[in-house]
Amino acid sequence: MTKLKQTPLLEEHKKLNAKIIDFGGWLMPVQYTNVIDEHTTTRTKAGLFDICHMGEFQIKGPDAKKFINKIITNNIENLVPNKAFYTCMCYENGTIIDDLFVYCFNDNNYIFVVNAGNINKDLEWIKQHKGEFNVEIKDISDETAKLDIQGQESEKILQKLTKTNLQDLKRFHFTEDNIEDIKTIISRTGYTAEEGFELYFDSKEAPLIWNKLLEVGKEFGLKPIGLGARDTLRIEAGYSLYGHELNNKITPLEADIGFTVKLDKEEFISKQSLTEQKQNLKRKIMAFEMIDKAIPRENYKILKDDSEIGFVTSGTFSPTFKKGLGMGMINIEHAKEDNEIYILVREKKYKAKIVHKPIYEFCSKNKG
Repeated sequence: MTKLKQTPLLEEHKKLNAKIIDFGGWLMPVQYTNVIDEHTTTRTKAGLFDICHMGEFQIKGPDAKKFINKIITNNIENLVPNKAFYTCMCYENGTIIDDLFVYCFNDNNYIFVVNAGNINKDLEWIKQHKGEFNVEIKDISDETAKLDIQGQESEKILQKLTKTNLQDLKRFHFTEDNIEDIKTIISRTGYTAEEGFELYFDSKEAPLIWNKLLEVGKEFGLKPIGLGARDTLRIEAGYSLYGHELNNKITPLEADIGFTVKLDKEEFISKQSLTEQKQNLKRKIMAFEMIDKAIPRENYKILKDDSEIGFVTSGTFSPTFKKGLGMGMINIEHAKEDNEIYILVREKKYKAKIVHKPIYEFCSKNKG
């Protein structure tokens, strides 16, 4: 039996009486109180998430920029120092190896943040394509901790622990500063559609920073948040999750994240396939809300009248809107906003409507 991995914060979660589950081979907290409470706390106050299971690779060297532009779909030329962007790595046929964030420190030094379940696969694929490029590829996942603090009060809480003026830090930008004398990357990013930050630092310091944030944030209503609420928050936002909206059988164009694909840049892996597909897209991920009272779940069939036109990729009961919400892969001729569809739940049809993403609108003075 394979031993489950754990983050540096497992004992802290146990002290907080978290419910611990096997999440893709990791022991992770799914909830501390309950999903609705934790979801609402993040939407109205602030939530703290242990994301230490995510993977981080450092890619540096004289050819770093050229090499990265070959293996990702977005254009690294658009990335300046202290800025991050979202992108994909794809196979030759255009299907997705992983979705990730790339952080630019300078033209010769970048960090990839990848999904926990894809660390080994991603690293192997990146190394396979190194070729003659003068770059060093290093897996720094084990030595890097990652915490997300998200919600309306997150800036006020974090500001008490850093000298950086966080009001000046725009969305998708980052800076390096100390928190409790620990060197930390502070990034204005997140996966909840709320105001918020992602923090990266030495994994040995995770318990100290975790507890300090909870201590300072107590007066602002900060609570630890589990994977259950993380999922409902991202579904409300219409954010994709690898293994659901994204996988090795789906392309970024089909996943409705075509903004990550820059076909006008120089040659890159999957460029030809994605260029051809763009002219003849047959299906697409769309968001929907339930009109009838029902909760959509992954792999439920999507119907138009009595014909099957797709399948649900993610679904949940929305604590914010008090109704069922989801995303699904839908045949292109039916993938239009305001179209009425049906979700087949236990052999019974329930009416739904295709809606604009993000379902939960992100409104922030730092949106950019």
